[in-house]
Amino acid sequence: MADKRREAAKRFAAAWKGRGYEKGDCQPFWMALLRDVYGVEHPEEYIRFEEQVRVNAQQSEDIRRLSAPVDHTSFIDGYIAETRVMIEQKSLGKDLSQTIKQSDGSQLTPFQQAKRYVVELPVSQHPRYVITCNFAEFWVYDMEKPSGEPEKILLKNLADEYYRLDFLVDKESEHLREELAVSVRAGEIVGMIYDAFAKEYINPASARAMRSLNILCVRIVFCLYAEDSGLFGDRGAFRKYLSSFDIIHMRRALIDLFKILETPLEERDPYIMRGEPLLASFPYVNGGLFANEDIEVPVFTEEIRRLLIEEASEGFDWSKIGPTIFGAVFESTLNPETRRSGGMHYTSVENIHKVLDPLFLNDLKTELKDIKSESPSGGKTRRLKTFQRKLASLTFLDPACGSGNFLTEAYVALRRLENEVLREFGKKQIIFADVSTSPIMVSLNQFYGIEINDFAVAVARTALWIAENQLMHETETIVQMPLDYLPLKSYANIVEANALTIDWETVVAKDKLTYIMGNPPFVGARLMSAEQKQELNSIFAGWKNAGNLDYVCCWYKKAADFMTRTKIRAALVSTNSVAQGESVANLWKPLFEKIHFDFAYHTFRWDSETHLKARVHCVVIGFSTARNNKPRIIYYDDREQEAKNINGYLVDADNVFIERRTEPLCDVPPISVGNQPIDGGHYILDEEEARALLDK
Repeated sequence: MADKRREAAKRFAAAWKGRGYEKGDCQPFWMALLRDVYGVEHPEEYIRFEEQVRVNAQQSEDIRRLSAPVDHTSFIDGYIAETRVMIEQKSLGKDLSQTIKQSDGSQLTPFQQAKRYVVELPVSQHPRYVITCNFAEFWVYDMEKPSGEPEKILLKNLADEYYRLDFLVDKESEHLREELAVSVRAGEIVGMIYDAFAKEYINPASARAMRSLNILCVRIVFCLYAEDSGLFGDRGAFRKYLSSFDIIHMRRALIDLFKILETPLEERDPYIMRGEPLLASFPYVNGGLFANEDIEVPVFTEEIRRLLIEEASEGFDWSKIGPTIFGAVFESTLNPETRRSGGMHYTSVENIHKVLDPLFLNDLKTELKDIKSESPSGGKTRRLKTFQRKLASLTFLDPACGSGNFLTEAYVALRRLENEVLREFGKKQIIFADVSTSPIMVSLNQFYGIEINDFAVAVARTALWIAENQLMHETETIVQMPLDYLPLKSYANIVEANALTIDWETVVAKDKLTYIMGNPPFVGARLMSAEQKQELNSIFAGWKNAGNLDYVCCWYKKAADFMTRTKIRAALVSTNSVAQGESVANLWKPLFEKIHFDFAYHTFRWDSETHLKARVHCVVIGFSTARNNKPRIIYYDDREQEAKNINGYLVDADNVFIERRTEPLCDVPPISVGNQPIDGGHYILDEEEARALLDK
């Protein structure tokens, strides 16, 4: 795909070299760019040209200084509503940094001209990006940083830099940025609530208090989300309920609410409706989130009351959080280790898709696109129904699922494909009139996880429930019928266990499973705890040099054993050490008797935190045991390469292994350790120390 886009960009740049008249060539230039390079099928519907805008004399200060105070009508050269991009086009040869005389007599640079249009648009139409262009150069201004320097892309370099204009068509990018900002802010609010409650526990360091505090925060977050997304009926129901109590009685009110949310309507005290109508109005949630666990709820303070009612409820819209990101941010916010280090960890959606897309999503998207392009008389409806049933039959396991971000994003991806199917049904006037039967077939029951941390398990389930609710709202707008979400009917099968000691088949039967995926923990061979080393030795019992393997190798081995004689496909993220040095021969030489690599991402930087930005250099390896005719793919940054074979070093070559030797290949002195800086820096000498050593 990347090679095709590079070629298309190269052809486009060649075709427009030395051409470009502002008025006559603007529209064909941009429509050709969108169609030929960025794959927009109907660019004439995607981009709008020459939109009128009434420029008012009352402008921002920097424009007023340069403009004559006269109202007049101007025209926006180009505007892409879906990705919020405004284009100000000039003729070839025009200097984009120089001012140009306007029709009202003012002198403005192309960017100042565009900014003058922006202030006259409704706020909802304000562009995220402004591009000034003279056919040879694209100057890109990010309006989140309107005073910053533009990024400059030359037409002649477009073949190598086409990806820098992906925002023209990347509808997800802006959405993901907003989701990230909202989710991180949500995490900060949760952190404040956590700290406020923690101070009120009698023994905050006890295991019971910490577990209680975590469960309390998960429940509160669900209530905040439920009131903003309409799950509790009246928006603001949680706030109104808590606000009706003074500080002394708020603790008991919250405990009563948790109890009512876990109680089916038919089992509730009939006198509650008459005596406590606000409490009685809450629905039955189900799912175990509010199960009657023995948890401590501390007394309320003025600070807690303010945080819950004003900061968290009134001051924030929880319905906009992105469950994939928020699950990880939420877990990290309340994780004592990351709280001590001052960072919130999350795995970017972009990096998650490095696993999901080549593992299953690319094939599903291609299959659906093929079905949608079929003529109505060619059995299209039948194929759509078969495809929907296929989506509902796929089963996923993340054996180190943490806060469930891989499972959540996989669920979101499948449901969005299903919504496309339902949208196609709507075009064919297939009506979903039976309100007793949901048109949705994809279910949380298809997603399994194993996680050793009890709190992460609770967060993962909550993130999946939030994702399910958000996608259900999308489906309601497509099928034009209300869908019942509560009580929860489907369950995420997240098991609290050690993935290296539990039999995975007790979680999900291997003959039912389709895909294994995830991001197992990275711990170096020399940095493992005694318990982790024991787990590794158990997994690799009888293997040569197993003690030199990193902890993550356990998941590759256990997955390979589990997949034997099945059609299961897997993809795991790990540090690039598994494809370097001794690990290649130690790990892959024996495993290649069972598996082969289907695809691999060469080393890339895996950003996993919002604040600390700790960076791990990783690879993604997709593998299976069953032979197939699919081409094998190696991904290098923004390009991909078909391979006849992918070996343990992640290159297209035969399966050769460089094994550890104790004797040199030729007549040279032996090396005892080599370059292995694991001595804490004690062998590193400064110039004076080195000279003294040599003198001796």
